Amino acid sequence: MFSSSPSLATQGHAGIEGVWVHQFAHLFFIFSMLLLIYWLRRAGLVKEPGWRSIQYAALFFILWNVDTILVHFLDEQIMAVKVQNLGGWQIHVAVEEGREWLAAFYYLAKLDHLLCVPAMVFLMLGLRHMLNQVRPVESGSGVR
Repeated sequence: MFSSSPSLATQGHAGIEGVWVHQFAHLFFIFSMLLLIYWLRRAGLVKEPGWRSIQYAALFFILWNVDTILVHFLDEQIMAVKVQNLGGWQIHVAVEEGREWLAAFYYLAKLDHLLCVPAMVFLMLGLRHMLNQVRPVESGSGVR
């Protein structure tokens, strides 16, 4: 119980076909979130606090997907970076000589949870607000 082992919480994509399908899924997610924002704004629902939070969630999900597409492109499609695990809490991001800036950019882009977590928080806040607005149906009213 007190010994640790690698969690292996990341998913590799077998072959370039897996990467392409995964990238298209990110594009579809972006399109879906853009459509949601358009629909919310067109219907005027963003004036309500719950829907406004969901709109912010969709915006952060779009940013997260763009970031993730870029990271997949850099490390799995054009192989511009190679990450080496040095053990413990250390990694080395290897890039071509003269492109050291790309290693720092890639490292920052890999911090995608800084976009995904706020998206989930806004989604939760929006749903919670809408749930609190719903009045419970009185028993015996005939509505089921």
